[in-house]
Amino acid sequence: MDLIKALTDSQLRQDVPQANVGDTVRVHIRVTEGARERIQVFEGTVIAKKHGGINETITVRRISYGVGAEKVFPIHSPTIVKIETVRRGKVRRAKLYYLRDRVGKRAKVKERI
Repeated sequence: MDLIKALTDSQLRQDVPQANVGDTVRVHIRVTEGARERIQVFEGTVIAKKHGGINETITVRRISYGVGAEKVFPIHSPTIVKIETVRRGKVRRAKLYYLRDRVGKRAKVKERI
């Protein structure tokens, strides 16, 4: 068990951002297309946080042209350049899967002051 912990500790990020459930975040991802490399931004609401340690992931949901899109991002992945918090959300649940059924203003999360 100590061997596995030693291996995963070397892979963990030291600059892990504080992205809680309900927050609106902007995730910057490094995308490689052939020989070119660029940064792509995905902005949306964090609807779930799962696992822990090296396997920790966040699920980010956004509405694009009336269609909901969700992406799961591993927090400690080297392809993620940075995660910045746009606004803090006030929620009372650990998983916000109920937002999938809502459209328009009902799908918004109140801001924490």
